[in-house]
Amino acid sequence: MRSIRPSSTVRRGRGPRRTSSALAAVALASALALTATACNGDDKADGQPTASATAAGSGDGKIRIPDDLKQKLKEHGIDIDKWKNGAWENWNKQDWLREANDFINPIIKGLWDPNRMRHANDPNKGVNDNDISGDQGVTDPTPQPVKAKAVAPPYHTNAAASGKVFFDSPEGHMVCSGTVVEDPAHPGKSNLVWTAGHCVHAGKKGGWYRNMAFVPSYNNSGKSVAQLQNASRSEIAPYGVWWADAARTSQQWIDQGGETGGNGAPYDFAVIHVTPEQGNGGKSLEETVGGALPVNFNAPAVPKVDSITASGYPEAAPFDGQALYQCKDKPGRLSIEQSAPTMYRIGCTMTAGSSGGGWVETGSDGKPALVSNTSIGPVTSGWLAGPRFGDVAKGVYQSVSKKFAGQ
Repeated sequence: MRSIRPSSTVRRGRGPRRTSSALAAVALASALALTATACNGDDKADGQPTASATAAGSGDGKIRIPDDLKQKLKEHGIDIDKWKNGAWENWNKQDWLREANDFINPIIKGLWDPNRMRHANDPNKGVNDNDISGDQGVTDPTPQPVKAKAVAPPYHTNAAASGKVFFDSPEGHMVCSGTVVEDPAHPGKSNLVWTAGHCVHAGKKGGWYRNMAFVPSYNNSGKSVAQLQNASRSEIAPYGVWWADAARTSQQWIDQGGETGGNGAPYDFAVIHVTPEQGNGGKSLEETVGGALPVNFNAPAVPKVDSITASGYPEAAPFDGQALYQCKDKPGRLSIEQSAPTMYRIGCTMTAGSSGGGWVETGSDGKPALVSNTSIGPVTSGWLAGPRFGDVAKGVYQSVSKKFAGQ
């Protein structure tokens, strides 16, 4: 989530306590499977392609790299055997930026241990608030703050589709929120997770993040920070750690997205495909958590939506990132720029860390569906804004589904 400071600054919503330079070096990444490719997909309405990346990995934790990719890695001075045995820790910022066009995400068993997960942050930086002042007569008054309410544990019972997305960036190990969504190619057996674009890719001045994984129902029993100090991995991640083996976001986010502000926010969404770190007896993510949300790409205009419920794991003060929260409010409109789609905006006191968390609306059929995700919000925590899903979002979603349709 990016945020606006009262002193007229805006920040991106991954809320940061800075990590040490040593941690930053360690967190830079896992480089084994390559290729980021752009394709036109189904984004004809906006004339922009989506952007995707695919990693080599498998649910049994073994890394399988085709010979041609092995050769490409050797050209970059990467010894695969040494890499698997921990050489990724020496990946430095210059190399990360040089290789940032490649989504590199092989499974590294045990990397996301309880301590690393507990201390993952959400980086924010500030810019002038005129980055979101593109009111073209369609921005509604700033909503009144709605106090975020803690979801009653166990989260698996009350918000089964919610979880945390972990990843490494040049700043260190980071966190966002995410939602398990249905996969039309695999009904009832989805391995798809919806999150924000800025949770998978740094935007126009960066690249794909590293060591990306999803933990459904993180801290399912709602333990306090003190109780989590000695918690086992199975207590923090009772439904396992699921590694991204493909990621896709909008080309608009990649071309326009910035570390801060509203740039690219109307297209700030992403879909990742995941596979279990430890293997899962052949069960999909959806089967493991017991459900997945449908995605509505034709959600009604703001005046027709009675309420939206946003979920996430806020980690910036006064929150600590360990508990799941929700806000429910009737949305208003936020216009970033005249040429971009209008965003939803609700009152909510969730802070950074809630980025990428799902926004759910109950449709006319009485069933809940995902209609947005958290993208931006003020540092003072009073409201959140998220993109409305349309043709571009649908293209991102369908492309990931189709990629794994025959598997």
